[in-house]
Amino acid sequence: MQYTVKKPINNNILRVVDPTGCELIVTGRGLGFGVKPGYKIEAETVERSYRMTSPAVQQKLVELLEQIPYEHLLLTDELVAMIRSRVNYPLNESLLITLADHISFAIQRSEQGIRFSNPLMAPIREFYPEEYRLGMECLATIRQRCHADLSDDEGGFIALHIVNAELNTTMSVVNDVTRFVDGCVQVVECFYNCHFDRDALDFSRFTVHLRFFAQRVFQGKQEQENDTHDEVFRALIARNCSEHYKCACCIAEYVRNTWHKELSDEELVFLTIHLKRIRMGK
Repeated sequence: MQYTVKKPINNNILRVVDPTGCELIVTGRGLGFGVKPGYKIEAETVERSYRMTSPAVQQKLVELLEQIPYEHLLLTDELVAMIRSRVNYPLNESLLITLADHISFAIQRSEQGIRFSNPLMAPIREFYPEEYRLGMECLATIRQRCHADLSDDEGGFIALHIVNAELNTTMSVVNDVTRFVDGCVQVVECFYNCHFDRDALDFSRFTVHLRFFAQRVFQGKQEQENDTHDEVFRALIARNCSEHYKCACCIAEYVRNTWHKELSDEELVFLTIHLKRIRMGK
């Protein structure tokens, strides 16, 4: 099979069209040297190829590859493959782009002696433990391969990029989600006057629930109220789990005052059940 060159990006990367007319990005050391639009190249000479489902994402990839070193793309591609093999959630295809951009910029900053602190490191470790471990593993690989003097904070940033790809949203929303979850946990610990075991399974379930609830809140996708049977169930939960229901109401007040969002009765019930699980596990 042959590809038709649409545009050389650099000596290692080409924008091409396959025999079916689909556009993709192909890479290989020296692949683009002396190549011009309209040239034919054999598929066997290509080391890696990228075809994004969204034209907009494809264009972002092209623009990024015009700006970062080829080695940074190869490293990020390897890291993304490792991440995809280790997570249970589908990841947005933009992860390659956002992570390559971040890694390349972080390496450039380290060469200039510039460091960025990550104010969310503690919540990231607590609420996204698997993503945090993957972020630190990626960081270790980057340090080894690129001899870059990167702080541990960069592992936290990488973890947020992974969460971003899992939630299929923007980094701004991911930051808000992290702060949202952290605030809710502080409310709960204050209400019960205790500090929960971050490694406990029920605590993990609770924070995962908060993560996806926060995502719905910030993306305007909250569940709609159902029929009167749910109202009866809510009243039953509120009566039989009164202490935990009061805690859930405190969370609702925090969300209302801080984030200007309302929790549905259904969400109060779910929170109450999770809170009961956490307390029973102590």
